[in-house]
Amino acid sequence: MSKEPIDELIYKVVGAAMSVHTSIGYGLREKSYERALVVEFRHLGMNYSQQSIYPVIYRGEKVDEYIPDLEVEDLLIVDTKTIEVIGENELGQMLTYLRITGKSTGLIINFKHPSLEWRKVTLKAS
Repeated sequence: MSKEPIDELIYKVVGAAMSVHTSIGYGLREKSYERALVVEFRHLGMNYSQQSIYPVIYRGEKVDEYIPDLEVEDLLIVDTKTIEVIGENELGQMLTYLRITGKSTGLIINFKHPSLEWRKVTLKAS
């Protein structure tokens, strides 16, 4: 039985993150990992966008902007972190990001520790 396309994409992105983590180590700034992932995605021939701008709309008016770290293959929002642990705040934040972008799946990747941590977040259709 084959995996869903999004699961295959997550597998590739986590593999890219592991390559970055192994190569440059842990504990740097989030932006360092975001930029390194971009290099790895290019090396792997993956389609991505970095820092795309999405409006936050309230009652028909733009009140802010959301700028996700990375979008991969126009399917997956990737948020790089250097935090102690991926918690409820980060999960809730990703769900909001998914609603704003219209995507259904996000991936939070935490580079803070010797072992890479990641969490898949899925927005359930309502």
